[in-house]
Amino acid sequence: MRFEIVTIFPGFFASIFENGILRRALAEGLVEVGIHDLRAFTHDRHRTVDDRPFGGGEGMVLKPEPIAAALASIGVEPKFTEASQENSARPTVILLSAQGRPFTQSLAREIASLDRVVLLCGRYEGVDERINQLYCDMEFSIGDYVLSGGELAAAVVIDAAMRLLPGVLGNEASSEFESFGVPDADIATEVEGVPRSQHGAGGLLDYPHYTRPAEFAGLKVPEPLLNGDHQAIRRWRREQQLRKTLVNRPDLLEQAKRSGALSRKDLEFLEKLR
Repeated sequence: MRFEIVTIFPGFFASIFENGILRRALAEGLVEVGIHDLRAFTHDRHRTVDDRPFGGGEGMVLKPEPIAAALASIGVEPKFTEASQENSARPTVILLSAQGRPFTQSLAREIASLDRVVLLCGRYEGVDERINQLYCDMEFSIGDYVLSGGELAAAVVIDAAMRLLPGVLGNEASSEFESFGVPDADIATEVEGVPRSQHGAGGLLDYPHYTRPAEFAGLKVPEPLLNGDHQAIRRWRREQQLRKTLVNRPDLLEQAKRSGALSRKDLEFLEKLR
């Protein structure tokens, strides 16, 4: 899989790709990343990439010409041209902006299924909307807040999608048995000895995790995790998953209820908590 990043700050990504799982994935050739400096596609002495908005108002807007030239340099044509529609290998172009749809784990899975993705990092007040109309297939926001630019968001998208690729994680089940993971029924990975009843998270949050020592600062690991009873472990993990989701993300419970992902026992437990 290959990511192309269009940005006015190419140096921003240096340390991000030199650490952790991203570094290993790049070193092993599981992921490729191309970084393209938007200022390299300007033609004035000041390398200008922005201008004042029509209609007035605060801030500056990224100009369309440099972006179009940068996209053309990596083989991206406007969506509606005949050549583009005939090109089955055309990469998916994603604009990162505060106005985009919320980026989620399901979208990360969708991106991970693609061969080539172009991430366009917005800046200032945003990108000339004609670029969005002509070139972009998706528009993502990583949260209900405003960043100085799309570079941080691009790094988030790459990390979230990349770790879902085969071979990137040391244990491929890790991307299934976690917060926002797929339901148990959709998990093909068999993990010997792991009580699986719940986890596939089914879009809910993960349960709490503990490791050695069994007691720390006066707090003990919950008893069900110590007795080796897989049924008790499954029940405890499911209940803790529901408890944590109720406290931190009750909106996810409503989604799970509408989709039928909550069992009668789940609903009874939640009612007791409330």
